[in-house]
Amino acid sequence: MALELVKSNLWQQTSKSTLKTNHLNKDKSVDAVIIGGGFTGVSCALRMAEKGYKVLLLEAESIGYGGSGRNVGLVNAGLWMEPEKVESVMGPTAGKKLNQLLSRGPELVFANINQYNIACELTQTGTLHCAHSKAGLENLQNRLRQYRSRGTKVDLLSKAETADKIGSSVYHGALHLPDAGTIQPLAYIRGLAHAAIAAGVSIHQETPVTAIERKAQSWHISTAEYNIKSDAIVIATNAYHQGLHSSPAPSYTAVNYFQTATKPLPSDFLNKILPERQGCWDTAVIMSSVRCDQAGRLIIGSVGSLNLPSGAIHYNWAQHRLKTLFPFINDIGFEHAWQGRIAYSNDHLPHITEFGPNAISVFGYSGRGIGPGTVFGQSAADYLISGDCSYLPVEPVSAYTENFSQLKGAFYELGATLYHGGKSIF
Repeated sequence: MALELVKSNLWQQTSKSTLKTNHLNKDKSVDAVIIGGGFTGVSCALRMAEKGYKVLLLEAESIGYGGSGRNVGLVNAGLWMEPEKVESVMGPTAGKKLNQLLSRGPELVFANINQYNIACELTQTGTLHCAHSKAGLENLQNRLRQYRSRGTKVDLLSKAETADKIGSSVYHGALHLPDAGTIQPLAYIRGLAHAAIAAGVSIHQETPVTAIERKAQSWHISTAEYNIKSDAIVIATNAYHQGLHSSPAPSYTAVNYFQTATKPLPSDFLNKILPERQGCWDTAVIMSSVRCDQAGRLIIGSVGSLNLPSGAIHYNWAQHRLKTLFPFINDIGFEHAWQGRIAYSNDHLPHITEFGPNAISVFGYSGRGIGPGTVFGQSAADYLISGDCSYLPVEPVSAYTENFSQLKGAFYELGATLYHGGKSIF
């Protein structure tokens, strides 16, 4: 597995949208500074600018550099966690509020794509949550009950129906969520950034923040060369937070998720594999995903890092998984491989810390970022505009800390390595 392959992010190579921004060249005074150029940060900046506010967004790397540009691209409602579990952990009132807000995630994403004419390989044929075992099927039956009781459109497919949808007989059944879909995630976030710039947002890429201070009723944000004075600030760095020891860093466990992609497949294969182009993920503890892009590349992903010594095990698993799912594919390998980081919280819920007046940090999507990131970004804007924290999907807290994050991250990597190694052998 060549290093060049590991660094070959398919989304970077196929995004038709590019984004060039000006360098920050002087001190500025604005209404709000957004730190982080992903789904949350750009959604927040766009919404505030459209309401007439002067907004500046700072990104240490490039727009979509983090999880937003490395994503699987499944646009699903809610979280990975079951709705009843959300309400059990948060309490019935707060949990119901979060479930209801996140149920609108796909609707908001698709509305953005249509409103701003974003070319991002959109499909709206739904997604498939696939049962990897009989126990997984029981889990899906439980989810079916929960979803339907909350008004979600969903169908439970039989093993045969699932095989027809996917072109593989390995799954025991699947939930079909027809209101979900897939996108090219980097193209989406770049398109959203173009809309933000058109609305008046000043976006500066390759501009890391070095310090944040509260002085004389204002926030002062420092970069290597310049300073910005702002009434409000949102930290939306999630799993790609850098430095900023003078502000509270998001607290989470970083978990890697890798993806591999083939070359565009011949039409006779594509007529069998995901013919309706749904994206899939499964019920296994070490989850995996399967989808196709617009050009017909087959993309397989799972938990694990390709950059560690265990990377060869994960890569071999992906090759084995390709042949297990679709044994009729012969002599086709991968042309792309890349990975991103997921910010897992202990309770698998997103969190918001309020570290000062008009100052919040949003993080912890725990693997479901497109819809929730869009919802949380827009909600953060509404909160800053109104001062009413009821707009936020979750109650902000003054501080949030998790212990043993590095150890837990190593545990996830070890578990994924053992799982993938075993599956590749047996």
